[in-house]
Amino acid sequence: MRTVVFDLDGTLADTSGDLIAAANFCFRDMGFGDVLDVAGDAGVALRGGRRMLTEGLTRLGRFEEAEVDRYYPVLLEAYGAQIAEHSYFFPGALDAVEKLSSLGYGVGICTNKPEALAEQLMQALGARDLFGALVGADTLPVRKPDPAPLRETVLRLGGDPAMTVLIGDSDTDRNTAKAAGVPSVLVTFGPSGDDMAALEPDALLDDYGALPLVVEALIGRNS
Repeated sequence: MRTVVFDLDGTLADTSGDLIAAANFCFRDMGFGDVLDVAGDAGVALRGGRRMLTEGLTRLGRFEEAEVDRYYPVLLEAYGAQIAEHSYFFPGALDAVEKLSSLGYGVGICTNKPEALAEQLMQALGARDLFGALVGADTLPVRKPDPAPLRETVLRLGGDPAMTVLIGDSDTDRNTAKAAGVPSVLVTFGPSGDDMAALEPDALLDDYGALPLVVEALIGRNS
């Protein structure tokens, strides 16, 4: 089976608002008030919880790895409590997923969000049933950019790694695809969209409406 695997945060959905809210909960608990904001820190948020804590504490001149370790579970709990207050799918994302499925592609998610939180988010947003597999940061002992989570996603879809495309929004996704020997498509409408061309993916995606044609071209090239 031909397969298309999506990253989640920053690729399928903009989750930065809820992620930043969880980080700011931690900073308020530390006594600092809100440190991050959606307007300027969406790109930081989409790099994960530890990155947000590290960035905020560094700005405050209070960075200590032990403090990041101490508050990371607090952040995850706060995030899980309000995981879909501000998060939304990018325009056309789910239409593209449904179109790919109708064309016979297996469609899955490979994310560096913890698996339980990724499952919770997709259920909360009402779209979990559109994806045949979901592999998170802790599903395996390794995470992206190690290629094993991508390969596991393809395996769970019953797909062929040689007939797979990875859709992402970061150097992590580009490097994962490269390590797995599959084409990468990076979206340009996320917070770091202007930086995607420099990563030299196999294709850039400005609009989800074009994704089925882009995927068909890449998989046809590799078949």
